[in-house]
Amino acid sequence: MKQISLQQVLEALVDPVRRMVLTQLDRAGEDLTCGTFEAPVSPSTLTHHFNVLREAGVIRQYYVGTTKMNTLRAEEMEERFPGLLAAVMAACAAEAGAS
Repeated sequence: MKQISLQQVLEALVDPVRRMVLTQLDRAGEDLTCGTFEAPVSPSTLTHHFNVLREAGVIRQYYVGTTKMNTLRAEEMEERFPGLLAAVMAACAAEAGAS
């Protein structure tokens, strides 16, 4: 996680679809399969967004059998970039409330 830069994380978080993924993971409070996310993009485009988030260190993906699971790396993000994820989640909630 130490090799992940703030620039890389911020670039991953700039996209609204990726923020939707984070919001859904945060609200769920548990790991989610790729197929459970609601997003206004095709499955292949959503896969791209998962890859960007994974490469930025924001999520971790792992398999349970043949099912790919997604988990928010909240503790690692808090350790590396204190308050960043909480601020992004608060901004997303405020933005959703203003809609």
